[in-house]
Amino acid sequence: MSLNKVMIIGNLGRDPEMRYTPNGQAVTQFTVAVNRNYKDQSGEWQEETEWFRIVAWGPLGERAAEYLRKGGKVYIEGRLQTRQWEGQDGQKRYTTELVANQITNLERRPREEGEPAFAGARPASRSADDGQPAPTGSQPAAPGGEGEGDRLDASDLDDLPF
Repeated sequence: MSLNKVMIIGNLGRDPEMRYTPNGQAVTQFTVAVNRNYKDQSGEWQEETEWFRIVAWGPLGERAAEYLRKGGKVYIEGRLQTRQWEGQDGQKRYTTELVANQITNLERRPREEGEPAFAGARPASRSADDGQPAPTGSQPAAPGGEGEGDRLDASDLDDLPF
């Protein structure tokens, strides 16, 4: 048995950049910074930042390019993939990317006129439609607020951006 699953929460390092492949499929790339705090041997707090290159395909990539912005907090699930290509100097180059199959925007959504104030971030997510079979089993709860007003039900899915 094998498993290649990555889950991260972090902040976008740049605005997403969307392009289209020659066959017309959308592909969006962006970076996410994930911070880790720890105490070193001398007891001093240290902060370490790990950068992830994110790739989102198809409709998920289109929504990411439309709704995500630099600095925004996101939750991303996907798999690691390493690509290889030959540089202009003839050297082999490698890059490892997180290929997203779910993106959840953890930013507060803007208030519309007449809408009551909302205290917590409202997660909005939908899995990618990349031609892969959908995973079986129950979906884990989306990270975000714990209050009753933060929960999503099936009627909310029609107006979510992801």
